[in-house]
Amino acid sequence: MSQSAPAPPAESVGVVRTRHLDLPEPVSLECGRELRQVRIAYETYGTLAPERDNVILVCHALSGDAHAAGVSAAGPAESGTRDGFAAEERDGGSGATLGWWDGMIGPGKAFDTDRYFVVSTNLLGGCRGSTGPSSTNPDTGRPYGPDFPVLTVADLVRTQRAFLEALGISRLAAVAGGSLGGMQALEWAILFPEQVQAVIAIASTHALHPQGMAWNAIAREAIMADPAWQGGRYPGTGRAPEAGMGLARMVGHVTYLSAPALETKFGRRLQAGDDIRHTLTEPEFAVESYLRHQADSFVKRFDANTYLYLSRALTYFDLARQHGEGSLERALKPVSARTLLIAFSSDWLYPPSASQEIADALGALGKPVEYHQIEAPYGHDSFLLEEARQIPIVRRFLADGTEETKRSP
Repeated sequence: MSQSAPAPPAESVGVVRTRHLDLPEPVSLECGRELRQVRIAYETYGTLAPERDNVILVCHALSGDAHAAGVSAAGPAESGTRDGFAAEERDGGSGATLGWWDGMIGPGKAFDTDRYFVVSTNLLGGCRGSTGPSSTNPDTGRPYGPDFPVLTVADLVRTQRAFLEALGISRLAAVAGGSLGGMQALEWAILFPEQVQAVIAIASTHALHPQGMAWNAIAREAIMADPAWQGGRYPGTGRAPEAGMGLARMVGHVTYLSAPALETKFGRRLQAGDDIRHTLTEPEFAVESYLRHQADSFVKRFDANTYLYLSRALTYFDLARQHGEGSLERALKPVSARTLLIAFSSDWLYPPSASQEIADALGALGKPVEYHQIEAPYGHDSFLLEEARQIPIVRRFLADGTEETKRSP
């Protein structure tokens, strides 16, 4: 029996359904391989202007999907994925399947759907409707598994461009995203400078710092060390690396949060009773129980191979190496878009210093750039939890761009 979607909240884009588009041409990748029969899952919010000049592309983070706003027509089984404490904030305990950036997208919100046509896709390599390692390889009739090509952020962006061209969209009013989504936005501005009017990169970076790379490596090793991973060929076998995937998600959760956030939410509170139970196998402390619960939930809705591929893509990301022969300033020289950068004081995974370095490089080039650091205790998760403080910044930035366009001859 199908499950009806919960009622959408006020100022929402309403009930939405994920759609799919098959790209008309193969996708060429930086590794030298080509993918045929690529399908992209996507959602849209708002109305496309007759001139097709009001499009904003929002890009998701590592564990995200196309369901960025509104309530999923498919109910809880199609819920968007979110990080750290943000999942609890989205649900509010109601079971409502709100999109991962619902607070930012909708009538009167930061990405105002009364003005803009907002597009969200599930990334190439994803597991929520787009072609990825669990998809059928047209050459073999079996899931790709480890035969899926290794991806880069540039591959993700070029695939998004091919998708938008198939929709008849050739220019973007803005590209926006947080974390890995912000990386995509910056890559868009370099690869296709004439097609992007504005870039909004939130809690992001020009290259993941070594500490972040290290934690991502541990998460990948946890998956690959699980015997059920089977060298990546587990799709269709009835066994999946749930233990390794759960451990990888625990590692990821800790990187998304901050020490003050964990202290405030859990401290050293015991999970059961007023004294320890002298057990090795059961969670003794509330923080342990929380991490185990998040791991158990995650393995039910996300594919381990997708986690490996997208994690590797974001660790490869390095604008200075890819585009500037080691110089970030040289890499950003092609950018013509207005750029908005937002960082959060307690984010140690994507620290404010990285956004400041981007702002400094763009400023040295005379490019229009705006940088804001928000004091917030939630770590990297702040980009999903501190929406109320981001909304006026983003709204004003987009409005300034609209006025500038009107003034241009």
